[in-house]
Amino acid sequence: MTTNLTTSILNKLREELKPEHLEVMNESHMHGTQSDDSHFKVVAVSAQFESLRLLQRHRLVNKILADELAGPVHALSLHLYTPSEWEQSAVPESPACRGGSKQESS
Repeated sequence: MTTNLTTSILNKLREELKPEHLEVMNESHMHGTQSDDSHFKVVAVSAQFESLRLLQRHRLVNKILADELAGPVHALSLHLYTPSEWEQSAVPESPACRGGSKQESS
């Protein structure tokens, strides 16, 4: 499902990172949350990551999406690659939700 928030995240990351590959997946449905826009997974491949360590890449994306992270986005899974890393990588599957806001029946 593509929401306005998903589109906004895509547009901001496209504008700032000029990625070769970009996916934004809304995974809120996997977490039993009240919100349809709370958990996202981002896969981005950008030459801008070439000189950045992993933590610096995460900080860059978090800065770009600061408004979303201050508001509706509760969790953001980031998979950030340089073009050469992307050629050699596979994106890991998201783990099943283990609780948090998800209520388990007794």
